[in-house]
Amino acid sequence: MLKLDEFLPYRLSVVSNRVSETIARAYRDAFGLSIPEWRVIAVTAESEGLTQQQVGARTCMDKVTVSRAAIALTRRNLIVRAHGTADRRARILQLTEKGRTLYAEVVPRARELEAKIFGAFSMRELSDLNEILGRIDSAAQDISE
Repeated sequence: MLKLDEFLPYRLSVVSNRVSETIARAYRDAFGLSIPEWRVIAVTAESEGLTQQQVGARTCMDKVTVSRAAIALTRRNLIVRAHGTADRRARILQLTEKGRTLYAEVVPRARELEAKIFGAFSMRELSDLNEILGRIDSAAQDISE
């Protein structure tokens, strides 16, 4: 018999959803951003000039979700979507000045939320958690390939 509360993939999913919902609510209320929109902004801020496909690969979001987020952010003048030079179908994402300003405002809030969620953990526990999450991610990728 399978007890969901003891099944680690289920527990990981539930905790991930709870954390995501907490953060989503904060970003929506303070900045009018959905989680996919925030992820597109954050990844684009870290590596300007990525294609929508590359953003999807880095964030594990499907191409429709990335495209919808990019369109919404373009409408708000937070990013621009330019055609790629090698592949005219590809869309290269870049933050606008308004997008960079918003990113600079969101980062402290993101760090504050991170501190509230993980504040009771020691640096060693957080380091261990990061390592374990990396190993889980690698194992899941290996299985799905």
